[in-house]
Amino acid sequence: MSEHLELAEWRRRVAMMYAALRADERPGPTRAAEFRSAKDRLFAEHPSTPIAVPDRPHFSGLTYWPYQPELALRAHLEPDPEADAPHVPRSGDGAQIPFTRVGWVNFAVSGEPCRLSVLWINEYSGGIFIPFRDGSSGSSTYGGGRYLWDSAKGADLGTDGDELILDFNFAYHPSCVYDPRWSCPLAPPENRLVVPIEAGERLEPKAHDDH
Repeated sequence: MSEHLELAEWRRRVAMMYAALRADERPGPTRAAEFRSAKDRLFAEHPSTPIAVPDRPHFSGLTYWPYQPELALRAHLEPDPEADAPHVPRSGDGAQIPFTRVGWVNFAVSGEPCRLSVLWINEYSGGIFIPFRDGSSGSSTYGGGRYLWDSAKGADLGTDGDELILDFNFAYHPSCVYDPRWSCPLAPPENRLVVPIEAGERLEPKAHDDH
């Protein structure tokens, strides 16, 4: 199969995983376990996996925190029609991806108020994009942050009216974490949270890590 068809099939599989997640009405831990198992299989088996070629024979699955029900959130989208174009850094070289800030979501973690900007990718396919950094970034998660939404790539947690589903148990690392050949958009300054979000994907714990 050609590289382009492989990538198209990868994105189709990702979109199917998220569609199954949105339709799954079982308890949160069960939904997360099913989703993570499917994602680990995709990363292990698919030729378009972001895992670097030398690491593929040893890949046994991604690393996750246990499911945290208090971090399965939703928040009203507060539109920001007059917003300036956000500055979204990249992990490597490549043309700047054009984004629009379409609004904000406000929520609380461990009693701490949090706010994230909701971006729209101004490319042909469009899509909601919510990258973030938090208090775990640079230690137990990638320093450039993680993604919560990237609906242009199929990562769509769902909506309920004008609320966005913000389930941090499905937060995930960008592809550049696994192989520097990928150049990924990262969290803009306004999406840097102070509180640690210990849910979703994490880096492999070190021997001295107590988590």
